[in-house]
Amino acid sequence: MTANKERIEQHIDALKQFTATPRQGVTRLTYSKEDLQSRNYIKEKMTEYGLVVSEDGFGNIFGKLEGTLSDAPSVIVGSHFDSVPNGGAYDGTAGVVVGLEVAALFQELQLKPTYPLEVIAMVEEEGSRFGGGLMGSRGMMGLLSEEDFYDLADKDGILATDAMSEIGLDYSKEKVRSPETIKAFLELHIEQGPILEEKGIRIGIVEAIVGLNHLEVTVQGRAGHAGTTPMDYRSDALVTAAKLIATFPQIAKETGHGTVITTGRLHVFPNGANVIPDKVVFSVDIRSGKEKQISQARQQVDELLSAHNGVGGITISAEEQLFIEPKELDSELRGLLKEVSDELSIPYCSMSSGAGHDAMVLSDFTACGMLFIPSKDGLSHCPEEWSDAGDLADGTDVLFETIKRLVM
Repeated sequence: MTANKERIEQHIDALKQFTATPRQGVTRLTYSKEDLQSRNYIKEKMTEYGLVVSEDGFGNIFGKLEGTLSDAPSVIVGSHFDSVPNGGAYDGTAGVVVGLEVAALFQELQLKPTYPLEVIAMVEEEGSRFGGGLMGSRGMMGLLSEEDFYDLADKDGILATDAMSEIGLDYSKEKVRSPETIKAFLELHIEQGPILEEKGIRIGIVEAIVGLNHLEVTVQGRAGHAGTTPMDYRSDALVTAAKLIATFPQIAKETGHGTVITTGRLHVFPNGANVIPDKVVFSVDIRSGKEKQISQARQQVDELLSAHNGVGGITISAEEQLFIEPKELDSELRGLLKEVSDELSIPYCSMSSGAGHDAMVLSDFTACGMLFIPSKDGLSHCPEEWSDAGDLADGTDVLFETIKRLVM
């Protein structure tokens, strides 16, 4: 039996309706009303496909098909279901939908696994609401302390715990999962780049995932009247922030080896048209496939910030929100994914991921495998993001056959 393309498409279409920005892409922030709507849909489908549903103290969703072996570790398949603001319908969501389809196939074939199968839908991978990213997987694996989680707040000062309570989630539930309960983790994701489409290949088998370093930089100046404060008397936080941000591309080029640096979020205070900005807070996202290059780029960023700190009445501080070194995925699982793709006559190629994924967190604790499927025009994190349901079905078939060999 092969994956049901129409059913996959129906799940994607249903979940993309749960957005705070209708007709302007998918905006589904963690612990929002749209999170709750998606959560209810996912849990309903998990139950429909014979899974026992539970949630942890972060709101990660698990649907479990018990195996015949008692107290055995699970093979987990899935991804995240949050989005960036005005994002697409496939990033993360496609991996959750594929997990649901794997469960549906187990049910239709009346397969009783030896090892448990779990479908997972994780929260806050993007970091769009609470910063840092990969929160669901990091929290689940004990990399986010309970104290730090209780201190987490969004840009409006709303605590994560209060936001959870608002949609009926229980943050007092067990949060950390023992690695001994996980046999393997498999994740399908859209490529978010142009390589597979350009090559006309339907499956990418991920060899490694880039490392990343997230910073939050605060530039503090002094507010003043836009008309009455002479230029020589100003401590304009935004002018300094602009100089810093404009230098990052050069640092990335000098570091080389595919290093990239991005500022995607910037808050200006007090944000008045006729007021000199007294504070700017912005993000810095450093990525590379090699840890040495991440360290080099980070050092240059730190030196740049130091060089401007204290100049013209400006003070600058930086807080590291996330550091994850580049990760190579499990060689045996990569081999198994290739073997299955060959048997199914589905063309594939090996590739690296330039984006971070929950698999990079879990790879420190268990065997991880990851598949990419093509993204139309290489677009992602935008309303135009789109992947073909036929490619998703092919990816599901590869994962289904691979998972069967791991659990049966």
